Amino acid sequence: MRGSFCAVKEKELKNFVKEKLKGGRASVGTFVEMNNPDVAEQLSDLGFDWLVFDVEHGTFTFPEVQRMIQAMGAKPDCIPLVRIPCNDPVYCKWALDIGSHGVVCPFVNTREEALSVVQSCKYPPEGTRGCGPRRASRYGANYEGYVINANEEVLVVVMVETQQALDNLDDILSVDGVDATFIGPDDLSLNLGLFLQKQHPTFKAALTKVIEKCKQHGVAPGMHCNENNISEAISQGFQFCALNYDDLFLRTGAKLCLDKVKGWTH
Repeated sequence: MRGSFCAVKEKELKNFVKEKLKGGRASVGTFVEMNNPDVAEQLSDLGFDWLVFDVEHGTFTFPEVQRMIQAMGAKPDCIPLVRIPCNDPVYCKWALDIGSHGVVCPFVNTREEALSVVQSCKYPPEGTRGCGPRRASRYGANYEGYVINANEEVLVVVMVETQQALDNLDDILSVDGVDATFIGPDDLSLNLGLFLQKQHPTFKAALTKVIEKCKQHGVAPGMHCNENNISEAISQGFQFCALNYDDLFLRTGAKLCLDKVKGWTH
């Protein structure tokens, strides 16, 4: 049964996306970069499993991300996640305390870096997260239930974006608490010296390696996709799949309508 990361019973919390990934199923969401709560409210109502608020490339401040999450409401079928700007325990703690159900961490290249983000997202003894889950615990209304279950239910996603990360995949994926990887194809192709050459044998081999290594370690592989390749990516074995992002949805929809206008030139 789908259930969001909210109180079902006093000491029971469920993250349905994490359950899907553990069960070997695909989960589809999208990235949000435009800083307006209406965007979060509308996208969360369309059928995505999750929205990632992109603090790495978006224009968000901390309070603004909280308002974006609040705009999603308490929907049981779409959860908020945050891509933090860098691997820093302060960013992890902030994102989770305001109600994010997990963290997407960019440029994780070594076991030590993977361990750092996991520990930043886990309460002791598994990690070092400080105990103050403001909005996440409904401002204390479910404080005990949240803290008891958070380590099990928070989703930790590490990004594979460099040759170094590919070389260290076994070490990265062996860290207990890494739930999923996520490939940014543009960054990975850029760092491999193959910018946007998504059909290059070296790039395709990198995708295959991530899928195979994730399967060996029981970690869900993920990738940023578009409408043309997401079905293929899922059939290849990718599970944590982002479909485009909000800016592109806006431009694509507007361009589609504009292209239908006849008898007008500009």
